[in-house]
Amino acid sequence: MTARLDVHAQARGTALRRLPSVDDVLKADAAIVAIDRFGRSATVAAVRAMLDEKRAALRTGGGAREADVSSARVAEAAFVRLIAEARPTVRPVLNLTGVVLHTNLGRAVLAEAAIEAAVTAMRQTIALEFELSTGKRGERDTLVRDLLCELTGAEDATVVNNNAAAVLLVLNTLAKGREAIVSRGELIEIGGAFRMPDIMARAGAKLVEVGTTNRTHPKDYAAALSERTGLVLKVHTSNYRIEGFTAAVPARDLVALTREKTVPVVDDLGSGTLIDLSRFGLAHEPTVAEAVAAGADLVTFSGDKLLGGPQAGFIVGRRDLIRKINRNPMKRALRVDKIRLAAIEATLRLYRDPDRLADKLPTLRHLARPQADILAQAQRLAPALAAALGETFDVTAAACNSQIGSGALPQETLPSAALVARPRTERGAGRALERLAQVLRDLPVPVIGRIADGALVLDLRCLDDEVGFLDALGSLAGGADALA
Repeated sequence: MTARLDVHAQARGTALRRLPSVDDVLKADAAIVAIDRFGRSATVAAVRAMLDEKRAALRTGGGAREADVSSARVAEAAFVRLIAEARPTVRPVLNLTGVVLHTNLGRAVLAEAAIEAAVTAMRQTIALEFELSTGKRGERDTLVRDLLCELTGAEDATVVNNNAAAVLLVLNTLAKGREAIVSRGELIEIGGAFRMPDIMARAGAKLVEVGTTNRTHPKDYAAALSERTGLVLKVHTSNYRIEGFTAAVPARDLVALTREKTVPVVDDLGSGTLIDLSRFGLAHEPTVAEAVAAGADLVTFSGDKLLGGPQAGFIVGRRDLIRKINRNPMKRALRVDKIRLAAIEATLRLYRDPDRLADKLPTLRHLARPQADILAQAQRLAPALAAALGETFDVTAAACNSQIGSGALPQETLPSAALVARPRTERGAGRALERLAQVLRDLPVPVIGRIADGALVLDLRCLDDEVGFLDALGSLAGGADALA
């Protein structure tokens, strides 16, 4: 036994001595290319890491052929590692989940006009807080204020980095140390554990709940109003519905109720939309202009959901209240940078031409896309997917339903169509589907679908780039063997 151990120890020692030096590896062709592409420091670090890994493997009994520890092989392995490390973590993916505004996939795809405006703001200096007419310092909100007022009918407007920030800032400005009245049926929670009671507490407002979960009446608000009331908050329950024996007080009635008390009514629309979505075949969602016309003193809404722009939170309404909000020190901490402001302005300008909005704004184009067009696309692409997946799966084009996403119109589904890949054998079908989903996620441009009803479903509602999808399937060929 001792002799056998000595032999193994001698073999490991011999293999360790065969490991090349860092200087020898750096002379290999792959290392020279790596230095030119990634720099000497990064290449040296990668080479040392590869040598350390091989040294550790040998010491723990891992075998190594002479080719595996040659300078060329170590340099190639280091080069591959550098390429992998250089891949951006922010990567484009093909959203075939069937959720148009997918929070985990970045929500709205921006319009070309918004992208061009953002690029201009990145490449050049811009008049961000500078009035060209006077040569004096200005305010960055003026870049979008007039457009927001024009499109909503509001007296004034301001913008922060998202709608949660908008609600927080309004509460902190108008109700810090005071009471904020909300119906129990509107104490929402949205993604990321955003709960309205918690936001109120952080804003320094005291929550006063009125009514019940399913029914709230004007008398409930009237009984809660007092000299301690800072505001009444109306929250649009965009991500859920309470049905059956229900009652709620419209914002217009709240305004009439609070006028004598001079208590402001704040209408948080959540997703928010600037146009009537029914013209695109969708269910009607309260528009910002409707909320302003109903008399709400302030209206808050998002920029990156139904509006189809970059992440932002808008506050529109009474000029005197907007001025108070802009004087709040928190406003600076929540402000929007020049890149997003440029994209916001370009997106808002598209709304001046609502008749052609769906042609220019990807979010509305995806939401309004006819099922017949999507089904025809699925039928075109089904043979290519079937060929890429081989004999393990049956691929068909089938009707399905898409969702809007991001809490907007939660009960509304959109007739759509998908590529459906179903394992040919039931045994191990679940594992086969998980492997397929992983292989698609590992593609150079990941393809993200969903597993449902014993199949992988690739909903094509948001697929604008057929060529890109076919290219992705072409790179799948090597990984298809793993699916067998």
